[in-house]
Amino acid sequence: MGAPAAAAVLKRTPLYGLHRELGARMVDFGGWEMPVQYAGILEEHRAVRERVGLFDVSHMGELDVEGPDALDALQALTPNDVSKLEDGRIHYSAFLTERGTFVDDLLVYRRAPDSYLVVVNASNTPKDFDWARERATGQVRVADRSADYALIAVQGPKSAALLSRLSKPDPSDLPYYGFRDTEVAGAKTLVSRTGYTGEDGFELYFDATQGEKIWDELFKAGEKVGLKPIGLGARDTLRLEMAYCLYGNDIDRTTHPLEAGLGWTVKLDKDDFCGKAALEQAKAEGLKRRLVGLEIASPRVARHGWEVAQDGAAVGEVTSGTSSPTLGRSIALAYVPATSAKNGTAATVRNGTTELPARVVPRPFYTEASHR
Repeated sequence: MGAPAAAAVLKRTPLYGLHRELGARMVDFGGWEMPVQYAGILEEHRAVRERVGLFDVSHMGELDVEGPDALDALQALTPNDVSKLEDGRIHYSAFLTERGTFVDDLLVYRRAPDSYLVVVNASNTPKDFDWARERATGQVRVADRSADYALIAVQGPKSAALLSRLSKPDPSDLPYYGFRDTEVAGAKTLVSRTGYTGEDGFELYFDATQGEKIWDELFKAGEKVGLKPIGLGARDTLRLEMAYCLYGNDIDRTTHPLEAGLGWTVKLDKDDFCGKAALEQAKAEGLKRRLVGLEIASPRVARHGWEVAQDGAAVGEVTSGTSSPTLGRSIALAYVPATSAKNGTAATVRNGTTELPARVVPRPFYTEASHR
């Protein structure tokens, strides 16, 4: 017998040592050793909904797209209309295959007409970089800057009050999905009013060497408002209450934006982009399935991969599920036939001998988040 294969070495963010000091339970997340929880998912979830929480999201990928043809390149690479962005503004978009399905979902930041920052999912960064670099044409440079950045998310209704103590200028006047270059705790920082929780919040991009300093300064300033470190566990329950899609669960290379409820990111009236023809055809033919919200009439959680059945026959599949700490009930996202996607439609989610009654409900599940 041959020697056992060596275990893959997990990547670590610049804040790894701090997570250990705080007693975080660490897990493998897309090849990164990340904190899943500190004090506990329920406590961390409530801290973000009620006060403010701090997330290390330095595993995310950052791509620079620059040059005289940067706008034209991104217009061809993504379905949203980059020409509508102004300097200092952001939009949600994607890289799509020719079939119109997801390579990845992402954010596009416009610094200037010839300079953009594209933020992608951590585990997808290498493939996204190669995908964009191979397809970008004209006078444009695509560079992977991920190793240069640390990224901290400050999320919760008290996030603006916290950052106003440390930032120059104060970011409280930033619009939702706006950003600017500023200083936080004396360090040059790009601050954006974005997040993945549904609460008011900000994401801070800065030199990786400044990670521990800024994290510590945020904690000192946040002590009086109940700031807590937040792990991946609460990040997932928070995003799922808002029905935000997670790549690898709710969207992937088998799904496209129209059926995922993300048609607002697709501008079919703009010039050609990768996947446009396939999406035009899907729209013309009518959607075969849709991603819907499910409320489960049981405290048990429906997990990724469980069947969705109607009248005893399997018709779809659960993509994400959790017990909602805010709403006190079990919720899930699932793909079902378009004919079964109407709110109030009854269904059953099942796995083996376990069968749980469910019904289709509006998305998002939680509608009182502070970003609104």
